[in-house]
Order: sequence, then C-alpha cells, then structure tokens
Amino acid sequence: MLLWAAVAVLVSLGFFLAMEFAERHYGGGPIIGHPGVRIPELIFTPEAWPLMYVSMALMTVVFTWRQRFIAAGVAVGIDVVLVLVRLLFDARTTLGTGPLWVMLACTVMAFTHRAGRERALLLKGVGLGMLLIVARKTGNIWLLITATTRPTVLDEYLAAADRALGNPSWLAGRLVEATGPVGSNVLHWVYSQLTVAAVAVAFYQLRHVAKERSFPRHHLVRTFLVIGLLGPAIYMIFPVVGPVFAFGPQGGQWAVANLWPDVLPSVSAPQHLLFNDVTPRNCMPSLHTAWATAIFIHSRQASRVLRYAGTFWLVATLGATLGFGFHYGVDIVAGVVFTLTIEAALRAQAYGWSRSGVQVVAYGATIFAALLASYRYLPTEMAKHPGVFGPLILLASASVIYGYVRTTPKLRDPKTAPSPHLAAQPQPEMV
Repeated sequence: MLLWAAVAVLVSLGFFLAMEFAERHYGGGPIIGHPGVRIPELIFTPEAWPLMYVSMALMTVVFTWRQRFIAAGVAVGIDVVLVLVRLLFDARTTLGTGPLWVMLACTVMAFTHRAGRERALLLKGVGLGMLLIVARKTGNIWLLITATTRPTVLDEYLAAADRALGNPSWLAGRLVEATGPVGSNVLHWVYSQLTVAAVAVAFYQLRHVAKERSFPRHHLVRTFLVIGLLGPAIYMIFPVVGPVFAFGPQGGQWAVANLWPDVLPSVSAPQHLLFNDVTPRNCMPSLHTAWATAIFIHSRQASRVLRYAGTFWLVATLGATLGFGFHYGVDIVAGVVFTLTIEAALRAQAYGWSRSGVQVVAYGATIFAALLASYRYLPTEMAKHPGVFGPLILLASASVIYGYVRTTPKLRDPKTAPSPHLAAQPQPEMV
C-alpha cells in the first residue's frame, strides 16, 4: 500500500513539474504559484474558488453526513479567517483556500489515522476531488499550447464541410440573437456551469460509497477525465478556433471577415488560415458537447430531476456551443461519436471485454477517424453535395449511437460489492 502510494506521489509530482515547465515555457503563469508571487495557493487566493468547493464536495462522497458537515464548516471557517487576514493586508479577498486545506488534512489523516481499506478509500476520495483541480489546470495549459504551437487553423475546411449540415452555427446564432438577453444569459450560465452539473450527477452515482465503503466500477468522473485527456490531442491534429473567431467579431484583424452569424462565408477553395497565438484551437471535437453527452448518458438511471436536468443540459449546451459561434455543426457530431466511443471502452474495461464491446469501440473509433478525414480532405465535395454528405454524416453518427445502445448494458448505478468482513466493520468517524 505504501509502495503504491509512493509511486502515485512521484508520478503526480513529475506530472506537475512537467505541466509547470510547459506553462512557463509557453508564456503562461505558474501552476502551483500565485501569479507574480510564486507562493502556493494554500496561502494566496486560488483562481477559481467555486471549483475548490466543488472538488471538496466530491471528496466527501467517502464521508458520512456528519463528517461532510464538519469538513464544510472547517473549510468555510478557514476561508473566513483568511479573508479577514487578507483585508488587513489589503490583499485580494476571494475564497477557496479552506477546501484545499481540508483536502490536505484528509491526506495526512489517511496516512496517520487510517489503515488498509479505509486508508485506500479516503485517499481515493481525496484523489477524486483533486482530479477536478488538476484537470482544470491541465486543460488551461493545453489550450495555451494549442494557441502557441499551431499558428494556422482549419476553419475554412470546417465551414465548407458544415454546408452539408445546413450551417447550423449560423442558424443558431441568429436564433440566440432573436431571444435577446434572457436566452443569451441562460445559455451562458449553462455553458459555464458544466462542472456543477457533472458533480451533481457524479455525487448521485457515488452516494452509497460512504455506506458500502467501496466505489462503483464505473462512474461519470472516469468518462470526464478520459475525455479531457484525449480531446486536446485531437486539437493538436485538427486546430480550429470557431466561427465567431474565424468569421466573426471576436477574431479581430485575424478574422477572414465579420460575417457570423448573418452572412455565410464563401469557401470554394479552403485554405489554412494564419491566426493569433492567443485564441485556443479547441473546436474539433466539441468537448463541451462531449461532456454534456456524458452527463446525459449517466443521468439516465438517476432520479427524475437529474434525468430532466441531464436532458436540459445537453440541449442547452448544444444551443450555446452553436449559438455563440464557438463550434461548427460538424464539431458537435464528432463530439458525440467521440464520447460514445470512450464511454463504451470504459464500460467494457470496467465490466469485462466482450466481442460486442470490442466491435462497438472499434466501430466508433473508425467512424470518428472517418469524420475527421472527410472534414479535412473532402470539404469542397461536402459543400457541393449537401444532400448526399449531410445524411451520410448523420447516419454515421446514428449508427454509433445505435451500436452503443444495443451493446452497452443499461446504466443501472453499478457498484462494487464490499467484502463481508469490511461491511461488518463500524465506520470510523473523521474529526
């Protein structure tokens, strides 16, 4: 147990150092330090304090309700004290340090006051919470790397390929403008609070961990992390900035023209576009769509409220990604296929590989690769023959959905059964 813990610590430390080096090399600020001061966020205010509380909440799936209230009270108390101290020194007075201290304290307690399965369970809980923080930091670094290492973008290729689907981004952009500030604000809120929705579904899936002292074989967090790990690799292969940047007002002097969402661009001969080194190339595939699809899938066997919320989040996320000009329609299709392939692979890994499982994963990966290849090498033909390529794109994605539904067991809140001797042990209190 101690050997594996030491290996995990060394790997994590190496990962953080590599990310720190990459962040500094490409012109960003330090990961583990406060910008300009280089002192850890355990003292200075974190950049995204709501994420810290959400991460701590995810960690507490291994706690009893009494322990959760204690952890929340301690975190809030620490933040209140530190806010008062920062006011004395005229410093920035945001929150978020308290949850980090609580997670650090739980890590120390796991090694000093727990043993065996209970130590492993507590460390898994802490790791689950810290993964959200690490994933956000890593995602920001990847976006910076895509912007600085990919000087040209392939937006004209996707704009041409999008003709096969009827240019949904241009249509959705006009619809969002027609709804006025109310519709725009709702979509902005949904788009920016994706993590909150994911944690709500994940917390529901993991609600029995504290009682059964074991984690399910598969849950939403696993899918989220794999999507976040693999997605940026596709960004590097297929760099795209999105309609609002390449053909809209947010592109500034780098935009082809200020056309989105009122005028369709003419892309009879797609070319690589030189773009700035600030805007992330994070369109292909649409990871917002991928994550929203994962939330939808994992909410199917949740409570009725979460099922409705999962459906709403998927529909609203699609509206936001297209309506704000962040993605093309072909990005959305690729994002759905990307998610279903990953989800099928993770479920097969958790419950055992079968012939049908291998087939659906291989088929999904093939369709995803075929979509990317067609967007890159057949965009002109797709634009000229939308009546042929549009249905082909939709049928290809629908076939992946059909294969996933047919070969994947219904989501049913799967759990790893605890051992009998462990179930008989009383749950220790964490104070």
